[in-house]
Parts: sequence; structure tokens; C-alpha cells
Amino acid sequence: MCTMIARQVEVEGRGKGAGGWFTVRQANVSYDHPFSLPLEHALNIDFVNEAQGPGARVAVELTVESARTLVETIQAVLRRAEAGGYLEENHAHA
Repeated sequence: MCTMIARQVEVEGRGKGAGGWFTVRQANVSYDHPFSLPLEHALNIDFVNEAQGPGARVAVELTVESARTLVETIQAVLRRAEAGGYLEENHAHA
């Protein structure tokens, strides 16, 4: 059964797809049927730039445990970078 659990968030960064690096403008996050991961449901993240077409996409499908570990790891890395005074508050606009 489809969960229909999905959210979109604007992000700022770069991703590397089949055609090389592109500017990432949005992340589509869902918990639903994956395309490749052999599970009924997975945490799916698509980093996209819709203005550049379907080639500007990086997709990831994660197990629940992996998704939670990834979130915790990102938070830990950002806390360490902040504590060390390394976080950059200015944003690069491509």
C-alpha cells in the first residue's frame, strides 16, 4: 500500500548526476515504495533541479535504520564543525 508520505524542501547545494555536477534546488523526501531497494517501503530522497530537467537528479533509497543513522551522522558532523568554528553562515549562490 502506498503511504503517500512526501515532502519537498528547498535546498542549496550541488549534486553529481549522470551528466556531471548541477545546482541542487530541491529535495523530495518520501517514505513509500522504492524503485530499486528490495523493500516494501523506504526513505527516498531525490535531490533535483527541476529547471534543468530530469537529468538533474540524484536519487537515494535508504532503509529506515540507514536513514536514521544518516540523520544522526549529519547532525554530529554539523555540531562538530560548529564547535570548531568552521560553519560558514554565508550562502553560495550559483
